[in-house]
Amino acid sequence: MDIKYKLAEAMKACMRTTSVENITVKQIVETAGCSRQSFYRNFIDKYDLVNWYFDRLLEQSFKEMGKGETIREGLIKKFQYIKQEKLFFSAGFKGDNQNNLKEHDFIMIYEFYCAIIREKTGTPPDTKTRKLLEMYCWSSIYMTVQWLMKGMKEPEEALADLMIDAMPPKLHELFKEIHIL
Repeated sequence: MDIKYKLAEAMKACMRTTSVENITVKQIVETAGCSRQSFYRNFIDKYDLVNWYFDRLLEQSFKEMGKGETIREGLIKKFQYIKQEKLFFSAGFKGDNQNNLKEHDFIMIYEFYCAIIREKTGTPPDTKTRKLLEMYCWSSIYMTVQWLMKGMKEPEEALADLMIDAMPPKLHELFKEIHIL
């Protein structure tokens, strides 16, 4: 197993009994059975590890969406990943420290949407579209965190539909034009 995944598994094991804020690098490396040097060769801090693992979990859903899947299908996959990794995401989304998962999720989603708009239209999104994307991405993260923390009562498909319904009309129109909605 790759050392990064070994450290991620150790982090998840630590999360079962300790909040992310209280987990130490020492705990992670002891659980993983590796050295602090191995940890710091791969990650800046524990939040960097959390963000890296989050990226791996969501990379595939974004790749698929970029290959022709719709936003709805990509969102459903994202929510399925979150459900499978409930412990990890519950702990990760609780923190508001520097380098936290909510901010990282925002950057990842926002950059994904900007890249797909640029790829499909040949130009980067204009200022108004970028501002609408910012608001939409932050509200999507808020709703995802609420869904997770309140026990994931709605099915993934229903949450995806709600997020699409909440999309600003200008984004909805643009995403339809570029065939991702």
